Amino acid sequence: MIDISKKSNFEILEMETDKDHIHLVIKSEPKVSVLSIVRKLKQESTNGLWKTQKEYLEKYYWGENTLWSDGYFASTIGNVSKEAVEYYIRNQG
Repeated sequence: MIDISKKSNFEILEMETDKDHIHLVIKSEPKVSVLSIVRKLKQESTNGLWKTQKEYLEKYYWGENTLWSDGYFASTIGNVSKEAVEYYIRNQG
């Protein structure tokens, strides 16, 4: 994910994974849509993992080149401090 963001027009400030989901704090310009960021992260991480872990993934995904569900949740930080959100994400899972 970090490697993907380094080649893109957004920055991952904080990241924490759980067994079935991921929390991210992302910084981007307002002109960059959330959907475009989500698509890029999902598509490139799926393609990268299938290239390097194909034999393992085929056992669990029956050869379908997929990893992510269709949905996502996004919210702006708003009135909450960036530090509070980063603390929340670091302490998930």
